[in-house]
This record gives sequence, structure tokens and C-alpha cells, in this order.
Amino acid sequence: FSYDSLDRRPVSTAALGGKPAVLAFVTTWDLQSQAQTEYLVKMNDTDGDKVNYALVSFDDRKNRELVEEYARALKVRFPVAQADVDTVAGRGAFGSVAVPSVAVLDAMGRLVWAKGGLAKPDEIREAIRAASRAQANAR
Repeated sequence: FSYDSLDRRPVSTAALGGKPAVLAFVTTWDLQSQAQTEYLVKMNDTDGDKVNYALVSFDDRKNRELVEEYARALKVRFPVAQADVDTVAGRGAFGSVAVPSVAVLDAMGRLVWAKGGLAKPDEIREAIRAASRAQANAR
């Protein structure tokens, strides 16, 4: 997968590889998406550089400024991208995606866990641990 980020930091399989990654699909208008984003911002603050985080917005591409303001208001410091037409239509790398939803990838970019709807931090952390175990077992 590869998405156009708002600030030129790549959001792709290659860019997020090398360590576990958490990819969240959100919108600016949904309260659950806002809660999901806030969870990930706090997790990113505590995880340092051990986990890669990224948001993918399902907002219409013409609303780029709204997505930028959303990320700024919620103090998102990791990459934010806008979903492409195929992803929004359910034809992308992750198939049909609910909003919000979260995907956890291992260091090789393989999907380890996914959840449609609001994912709580403890669920995501367990998935990150599973991704780390998968990486350790692959060695």
C-alpha cells in the first residue's frame, strides 16, 4: 500500500517497515475517529521510536485543509495521509474498511491484527506485542 501524506512523509509498506506499525483509518467528522486518533497520539508519545504510527483519512481529497487542521488540533506528530479512491471503495490493500478502524502490521509489513470500530489502547498494544513476537520468530 501507499498513500499520499499531507507533509511528504511517506505512508507506505516500505516507509512503515522495520518495526511494528499501527495504521488507523479515520474521518474528521466522526467522534469515534477522533477518539481513535487521541488514543494513538498518546500511544505514540509513550512508544517513542519503537512503533510506527500513521493515520489515513477517508475525507474527500478536496478537504485536505480540514484534514490538516484536524491533525494539528489533535497534535498528531506522525504521518497523516488521505486514502485513495480504491481504498475508500473497499478495493485497496486492506479490503473493505470501517471508519474508524485500525490495522497492526509486523516489521515486514504483514497484517497481524485489524479491528473495525474503535480499538482500545490495550487491544492495540496486545497486537503490537504479537507483531513483535512474529518478528522475533522469523529470525
